[in-house]
This record gives sequence, C-alpha cells and structure tokens, in this order.
Amino acid sequence: MIQGNLRKMPAKVADGKVSYELKLGDHLVPLEQAIGQKVSLNFTGQIHCIHCGRASKKSFSQGYCYPCFKKLAACDTCIMSPEKCHYFEGTCREPDWADKYCMQSHYVYLSNTTALKVGITRGDQLPTRWLDQGATQARAMFLVENRRMSGLVETLFKSEVADKTNWRNMLKGIDVELNLEVEQERLINRLWEGLDALQNEYGLQAIQELGADNVTHEFVYPVLEYPTKITSINAEKTPLVEGTLMGIKGQYWILDTGVINLRKYTGYEAEFTL
Repeated sequence: MIQGNLRKMPAKVADGKVSYELKLGDHLVPLEQAIGQKVSLNFTGQIHCIHCGRASKKSFSQGYCYPCFKKLAACDTCIMSPEKCHYFEGTCREPDWADKYCMQSHYVYLSNTTALKVGITRGDQLPTRWLDQGATQARAMFLVENRRMSGLVETLFKSEVADKTNWRNMLKGIDVELNLEVEQERLINRLWEGLDALQNEYGLQAIQELGADNVTHEFVYPVLEYPTKITSINAEKTPLVEGTLMGIKGQYWILDTGVINLRKYTGYEAEFTL
C-alpha cells in the first residue's frame, strides 16, 4: 500500500503510445502493470492544499484551500478565460507569477477528442496538455506571444468549433479520425479577417502560423476495453474506489465498476493498493 496526497497523473508518450504514473505525495507509481489488475484507491477524507499545505475541508479549483483560491493568480477567472487577462491593467494578483506562466509564448491548437476541438496551452506544455484531455490526434496551429493573445485567438475559433471535450464520448472510445491539417486550412480560410484584425491591432509577430514542418500527432491510450455506459464515481460519496483497471485516458481511470476523474481530487489523501 502507498499513501499520500493525490496529484495530477504524469503522462508521457513514446512512439505514439501513452503511459501514466500515479503520483501520491512523493511516490510515483508506474501504472502499466496495473492495467487489467484489481486496484483500490481509498480516500481517507483528508485534504491538503497543493500550494500552502494546510488542511482544508473542501478543495477549490482542483486542489487549493479557500484562502489560496482567493489570492493566487493561478485561481483567477482569467485562467479559465485567458482573453480576460488583466495583467496590462496592473491588477494581476501575482505579476511575478504571470511573468513566468502567462507572459510566455502559447500555442493555439486543434485536437480530436472524439470531435474537433480548439484549445490553448503554454509553449512548454505539449504534448502534456493533449494527453491530459485524452486527445487521439492533435496539431498546433499558431504560436502566439502570451496567454491573453492565445485566448483572443481561441475565442475567434470558438465561433466555428467547440472548445470543450465531451468526456463521456471520450471515455467510450468513440473513434472518429479527422484530417486536422485540412480542418486547420478550412478554419483559417473562414476566420482570416478576424486573424488579420488581431495582427493589425497587436502586431504581425503576435500571431505566427506554424510552418510546413508542422505535423499532426496521434496517440494511443492504455485501454483494454471501453465502457458502453458511463458510470461516474464520486469519491466524496464512495471513498473506497476499487475494481479492475480497464484503462486510463486523459486523467480518468476506467474501471469495470465505473470511471473516476483523478484530477478532480488533487490534494486529497488516498491509499493505493495493487
């Protein structure tokens, strides 16, 4: 048995095949050997903030206590809506943090999570971002100068394509192959006026379309069998999560007893048994 506070599962990819580790406190457990085996994850009821470490009765914004949720830039509304960034207004909660994470280059990308999706991520977070959302295909379109600009471009594309993953379809393994290069060209042809307007306002270097060497990436997840019906497990109501681990996709465990989004319980103390 291994015990600790849960963190987002680290994921890596080699030759298109995705693998995961379970992170509990300082412990990292490779999960390849757990696929197809009986596992249990027992939530003890203890929650600790992933920033300050204090005990908390409730988790906010995937792992924070309420005081940190209210004061940290990482929990501000502009994280979910980057086009609302207020750094340039001088009202950022943590300008030094924003310099490190927001005022850096970002990608705007297309992904296939059973349907076409537009998204954004910091320049050093590929392919991690794609793996976290369970994308089977992904392709970066633009490199932009900061997080706010990525949000402005994403908002433009949201008029034509979704920006959310249908997690139920993703966990059913619905396989719809897309030509993301063709989709990219189609969308840019429809939205070029809006892109030109952003470049005219912020400068040509603010939005750079990636060149001919850009490629579409494809990913295969460690899943033995997808469920036909999705039964979601709530660790608050069912603290002992157990069953045969049929696969992992995104940040979800797919068990023969249901599915659970482990990222939702970041900061929760749990005991893992294989």
